[in-house]
Amino acid sequence: MLSIIKKILGLGSKTNYRALLEQGAQIIDVRTKSEYQSGHIRGSVNIPLQVLQQNFSKINREKPVITCCASGMRSASAKSLLQASGYQEVYNGGGWMGLQHEIEKP
Repeated sequence: MLSIIKKILGLGSKTNYRALLEQGAQIIDVRTKSEYQSGHIRGSVNIPLQVLQQNFSKINREKPVITCCASGMRSASAKSLLQASGYQEVYNGGGWMGLQHEIEKP
């Protein structure tokens, strides 16, 4: 029960996003096209949240998926949509700048 509560609150073990990328994870940035063009993580794919379901074919089901957005709210919704559609390994990377920092830190 405690592990479930920790997971809901995000208090569990920290996700190693760099290791996930080394294993072939894909970053899906669900911000709008204009937000994405103003700055994004190199190698990420922009699929705005409002058209995500129509673009599942662009996301490899066999590889881990890391979602990101501006603050973590839309990426949480994207994670839920992906999981409901059968994607097995999906992580909410939160805001893209924080995720980029996590990926690049030594």
